Amino acid sequence: MAVATWFAASAAAPALRAEWEMGRIGEALLTIGVQLGFVVGALASAATNLPDRVDPPRLMALGATVAALATLATATLVDGVVAGVALRIVTGTALALVYPVGMKLVVSWFVDRRGLAVSIMVGSLTLGSILPQLIAGSLGSAWRTALLVSAGLALLAAVLQRWIVVGPLVTRSDGFHPGVVLDVWRDRAPRLANLGYLGHMWELYALWAWAPAFVSASLAARGDRPSAVTVGVIVFVSMGLCGLLGCVAAGWLGDRLGLARAAAGAMVVSGSCCLLAALAFGGPAYVLVPLLMVWGASVIADSAMFSACLGTVVDPRYVGTALTLQTALGFLLTVVTIQLVPVVAGAVGWPLAVAMLGLGPLLGAVAMVRLTPLLSGR
Repeated sequence: MAVATWFAASAAAPALRAEWEMGRIGEALLTIGVQLGFVVGALASAATNLPDRVDPPRLMALGATVAALATLATATLVDGVVAGVALRIVTGTALALVYPVGMKLVVSWFVDRRGLAVSIMVGSLTLGSILPQLIAGSLGSAWRTALLVSAGLALLAAVLQRWIVVGPLVTRSDGFHPGVVLDVWRDRAPRLANLGYLGHMWELYALWAWAPAFVSASLAARGDRPSAVTVGVIVFVSMGLCGLLGCVAAGWLGDRLGLARAAAGAMVVSGSCCLLAALAFGGPAYVLVPLLMVWGASVIADSAMFSACLGTVVDPRYVGTALTLQTALGFLLTVVTIQLVPVVAGAVGWPLAVAMLGLGPLLGAVAMVRLTPLLSGR
């Protein structure tokens, strides 16, 4: 519910484009603002060991409340792209107290089924993040209402935190230890888990941000004129529902075959989908939509594996700090790819833009293969 605010403004971009008189750069900045805010918030949180020193449910409640208020202000007070992007940065900063802290809470309760448990958490993130595409597609030009719905969900999420309890498998930090940030990169196992995560993030948010534009352009290349509702449903089903199913399936396999192996397999599939999507551009919908469903399932399936791997190989006192740093670095990388995709698409076309996204997961799969023997016996 809280992360329904993440793409709330981005999903409403078609309506905002006319009202705020913004182009593709302004549209990209609505998403990049959230990513940058998240990076700033996550780095500050990791550097101060905040997730390991403050009660996690309280942090999540605070983050969800601020994200809701920033989204509410965007819907009711803003009439231009500059103020809109500023509030998107605030939203991202607040969400840095929700997503990685939520993963720590899940890790605190599970060992044997940790892969599946974190996968369900990431699947919820997927469903919540993509939900605004469906809301905005259904409401059309009523973009303020769409943002109000997302803000309301985040406020409800803040209320629900009062019933969350931290599990027994993580402990609270005994003080301020900024050196933990360096230890995560100094040790080989955490470093490989983070490198795999960076390969994954090269692709993920660029796909989520630009999937509606890619689908619209691909169908238009065949002479079709898809409605906003049609595009919203395609993206929600393929990225949201299929993403949730992909997370659960990968978590189940990860607990049985190995977390790093499951991540590597998912990255090979999603990287291959990048190349296949380039070939399928402009093709019939009966080819494109099933491919998007496989892509949506595989692109997020590996996400939980990196968090579960990292939670296994770091000091239990600093799981929150390690997970927050990992997400901060990953989201910093998304700033590059989210901006790069429309530039490449405008210069040489969508096929090369989506094929470019395959570089990250294919290289990330190599890191996870190397991590596999280091996880044996853990």
